[in-house]
Amino acid sequence: MGLTFSVILLFISSSVQPASPRINYLLYCSGCHRVTGEGKPPNVPTLHDELGRMLSVPEMRSYLVRIPGATQAPLSDAELADVVNWLLQEFNADTLPADFQNLSAEEVTEARKNALMDPIKYRTKYWKSYED
Repeated sequence: MGLTFSVILLFISSSVQPASPRINYLLYCSGCHRVTGEGKPPNVPTLHDELGRMLSVPEMRSYLVRIPGATQAPLSDAELADVVNWLLQEFNADTLPADFQNLSAEEVTEARKNALMDPIKYRTKYWKSYED
């Protein structure tokens, strides 16, 4: 019985797949944004609809991966790009700009080099320009 259990455990550990964007969202984002993508504005914005509208402002594209929670998440740049693209499609599909292109891993690599120390100030500066 012990040998069978060891073989099963070895099989399971050798076939571990990378987490899906949804699983990574649940692991690294849902603590603040909840499982359903809700927030507690203004400090924790909702992930529904508004992000799609934000992307019509060029400066807001990198904002999504420059906020401290995203920049410091223990995900590769490709995994973070996948998570952000997933949440944009999952929670914002109806509000994305018509010409929206998924974020690339290279884009995330560049954006992560410049983490936002005050995401609320940045969001207010650039997002207000959209609302005016």
